[in-house]
Amino acid sequence: MSRLVADTSGLVSLGIAASDDPDPLSICVNRYEVVVPARVVEELRETASYDDAHGRAAAAVLDRTESISTRSVVLDADFPLDDGENAAVALANDLDAALLLCDEFNRLGLIHASLADTRLVTTPTLLSALVRADALSVDDATAVLDAIGDARSWDANSYVKRARSLLDRR
Repeated sequence: MSRLVADTSGLVSLGIAASDDPDPLSICVNRYEVVVPARVVEELRETASYDDAHGRAAAAVLDRTESISTRSVVLDADFPLDDGENAAVALANDLDAALLLCDEFNRLGLIHASLADTRLVTTPTLLSALVRADALSVDDATAVLDAIGDARSWDANSYVKRARSLLDRR
């Protein structure tokens, strides 16, 4: 089982569709060893306090913490990302994780450059990987991406548009 480190943004994305069938969060935690920094759990708790789609998504992730390992990590004080992303990058490098799930689209280049041997994946990329692995159908992945995109206002995001067009070709 490959190890996947996740930051808050990626988990919230998966949590948005956690009550759908199929549930991408369950598929993820069943397919990967999901590990998160303690700081990400703190951010999920903060986000869960909001009465909106993101808060409900964070709560859905927190309801599954028995399926997710939590580790402490030392933050790089000079790293120019928020503490959750900083911790996720540090943990991915410390654990030599196969994947880092992160939806910080505005900083993907910096995050990618900060990873030693870990592959950076966004939620749209993860959904595509689950389709290639026959864990999700194209129709289900598209429906999940639509639900997440609506909640996260990803309609104008060119990265998401590209991922959606790749799903459409399958």
